Amino acid sequence: MVPEKHDVLYGSLGLMILKTLEALGSLHGYRIARRIEQISGNQLALNQGTLYPALIKLEQMGWISSKWSESESGRRVKVYSLTRAGRKQLD
Repeated sequence: MVPEKHDVLYGSLGLMILKTLEALGSLHGYRIARRIEQISGNQLALNQGTLYPALIKLEQMGWISSKWSESESGRRVKVYSLTRAGRKQLD
């Protein structure tokens, strides 16, 4: 039997994103989502409709920043980084 994945509560998603960026450094959205799913033992399901609005909100609050970069496969990706203000939220 395959375990059921659960949606992430919106308020907790921001904290999980900040903690992921604190632990691993700058990442693009897909890698953030996969990491959160991985550390939850694949119990949490993150889709684009959940993740990207949270990333936009965190960026608007000044807790993360983003810049365009190139992935290992040569595709353009938006890479997110924790800001000083974001680090203060984790203290």
